[in-house]
Amino acid sequence: MTEEPEDKVVSPEKLLIDQPSDFQFHAAYVAYSEAYDNASNPETQEQLNKMILALQQKEIDHRTFYETLDRHRSAQQDFRRPQIKTQRKRDWRRQTQRRERNKRHRK
Repeated sequence: MTEEPEDKVVSPEKLLIDQPSDFQFHAAYVAYSEAYDNASNPETQEQLNKMILALQQKEIDHRTFYETLDRHRSAQQDFRRPQIKTQRKRDWRRQTQRRERNKRHRK
């Protein structure tokens, strides 16, 4: 038998290092967890793991963590607001009256 080289990239595992007693770290971990779950790229997941470990070991501060995390979030999501169609009350009344009038005379 011949061995084939593995070209598959193994996705890193999500770290379970939450500290509920430390509120700031817990909030950062929740943000990390959400970003990790939404990340499809194994490289991004690896970077997120490194960031949360660095935060836990106090190599980086919370501000740096969130700045880097925001870059990953903005790359993952496309923020588009749904189009809101507005109408003036006067126009709405005219349309309603026209529909009612047409409905009444169709008989």
